Amino acid sequence: MEIETKCLHAGYEPKNGEPRMLPIVQSTTFKYDSSEEMGKLFDLKANGYFYSRLQNPTTDAVAAKIAALEGGSAAMLTGSGQAATFLSVFNIAGAGDHVVASSTIYGGTFNLFNVTMRRMGIDFTFVDPDCTDEELEAAFRPNTKAVFGETIANPALIVFDIERFAKAAHAHGVPLIVDNTFATPINCRPFEWGADIVTHSTTKYMDGHDATVGGVIVDSGKFDWMAHADKFPGLTTPDESYHGITYATQFGNGAAYITKATAQLMRDLGTVQSPMNAFMLNLGLESLPVRMERHCANAQKIAEFLESSDKIAWVNYPGLKSGKYYERAKKYLPNGSCGVVSFGVKGGRAAAEKFMAGLKLGMIATHVADARTCCLHPASSTHRQMNDEELLAAGVAPDLVRLSVGLENADDLIADIKNALAAL
Repeated sequence: MEIETKCLHAGYEPKNGEPRMLPIVQSTTFKYDSSEEMGKLFDLKANGYFYSRLQNPTTDAVAAKIAALEGGSAAMLTGSGQAATFLSVFNIAGAGDHVVASSTIYGGTFNLFNVTMRRMGIDFTFVDPDCTDEELEAAFRPNTKAVFGETIANPALIVFDIERFAKAAHAHGVPLIVDNTFATPINCRPFEWGADIVTHSTTKYMDGHDATVGGVIVDSGKFDWMAHADKFPGLTTPDESYHGITYATQFGNGAAYITKATAQLMRDLGTVQSPMNAFMLNLGLESLPVRMERHCANAQKIAEFLESSDKIAWVNYPGLKSGKYYERAKKYLPNGSCGVVSFGVKGGRAAAEKFMAGLKLGMIATHVADARTCCLHPASSTHRQMNDEELLAAGVAPDLVRLSVGLENADDLIADIKNALAAL
């Protein structure tokens, strides 16, 4: 099936007489006729469900759909995108370990890595995504366990060179984790370029309607954990907290990573996505291809308009021929990138805030990648925990406005922007 068809049919296939729509299994527990049957589930020797904190039929079906969209072997839904990011790293790194990460990642992710996970004993080295090969090589250490980046950086819109970072990660025997939230699998499938694990904030384009918070981790099933057994003892040695299972040997490359994340981390941390949220996410996934096409078309038109305005200092959008990442976007994002445009208003931070206040259709909100247009001044909101030096390293200028272009008529949005600029 092509990806548009998978958005509708993957993950759940009703049998004769069963519901056409994915059922919401709103139950915490599941009944069995004997302790022996349930014991097989606890030992991971049989497939099934016993408690929704670990797995649920509704969430599993949606996870399977997203795995199919990304071309992965297995996936796990989480309660938020932030939870997906945390678990994707924590599943293979612990106290005393090290991770290489792009410096231009989302501000919330930067804070998670730079503050919270450092307190847990995991160290991070942040590298410019456009660093030299020598600088990238120098970032690795003997205890490095992963490399992390974003397909399209939020909000800097830097296009990540997936192939290059995958090659560097694999040379050091570690996986590349890519946050693919902005591109979605409609416009980029990082596994095709060498990535090993993909995460999403499903709150964004996948849901697409500002309705549900969620996240997902997808495993490519291609990283050979046993080939690097000394680096990943959590996967390659017995887990005494789960009946002595060695995930890599019992489940192989295709299922070991997600099985460990579910049986161990979801069990202990409980960052589960509810069946109702998964059901609503599934509705969003069904229309994802047509929505992404419209988001990208609208954003391209608005980016070109902003570039022509004498009140705009600069514009960054992967689809602009004048942009620094246009050629890289043609490689990784040939069918479009996303609906987010970053730009600076002449007059700096004060002018940016006045411009945003003048918008009528574009609402000021911390959200992004939604059916409705919204805007944000990251330096005073999502990235306010960063100092000026860290902001610049993250690609966030003090005057940067992040405009998340929705599904409205593009001419209406341009008229709204014109009116806001006229008031400056």
